[in-house]
Amino acid sequence: MIDKKFKIANKIFKSRLIVGTGKYKSFSECAKAIKTSGADIVTVAVRRVNISNKNKARLMDYIDPKKITYLPNTAGCFTAEDAIRTLRLAREIGGWKLVKLEVLGDKRNLFPEMIETLRSTELLTKEGFKVMVYCNDDPLMAKRLENAGAVAIMPLAAPIGSGLGIQNKVNIKIIRKQTKLPLIIDAGIGQASDASIAMELGCDGVLINTAIAKAKKPIQMAEAMKLAVISGRKSYLSGRINPNLFGSASTTNKGII
Repeated sequence: MIDKKFKIANKIFKSRLIVGTGKYKSFSECAKAIKTSGADIVTVAVRRVNISNKNKARLMDYIDPKKITYLPNTAGCFTAEDAIRTLRLAREIGGWKLVKLEVLGDKRNLFPEMIETLRSTELLTKEGFKVMVYCNDDPLMAKRLENAGAVAIMPLAAPIGSGLGIQNKVNIKIIRKQTKLPLIIDAGIGQASDASIAMELGCDGVLINTAIAKAKKPIQMAEAMKLAVISGRKSYLSGRINPNLFGSASTTNKGII
């Protein structure tokens, strides 16, 4: 297989690792982790991260939006109205149209509320937004989001911040087979091997926040995730051997002494 470029809404990115900007001890630590990760897209929770008040420390003072693509998201929104209002605000502040939509259904598990998510996707697309959508791992709903105009499908691996890794590989494989959109695992990654598995399943990218920000050594974990994504992608493109229940000798029996 030939490696296709990581392309979202007609823009090409070098790194397939997307990194969140929340939960770090400081903006400084966040900036160091992102630099180490090699990511060129970062998510920004518009409702939680200061990007407009110049009288306080701003994320922009540490991460240059001219060098790193900011992906405003709607973390903390529980209705379509809140999500749409938040992204309109992001557009006013920074002119951003490539956005990550996240409409949550409950405060405990933080699962996506898919009816509101689908409605938001339709409305935002009509307004000219390029919508990358956080969603559940339901192949049918993923197809509906694609038909509604989403530019990327972002199913969860597990609940946000749980670190449980990919819980439903079968559905991720099905979504991969049925969509031509970029498929990016979003939420639930816990360690580097989880990121590699996501890429080996054929995902185009992985979004990681908590697993890096809350690691005992965030900068080192950022590097581990970078290498895991690269490794997993190379493994996927190499074409794995067919699984077999029985052993198979490494060398042929032909000409054996």
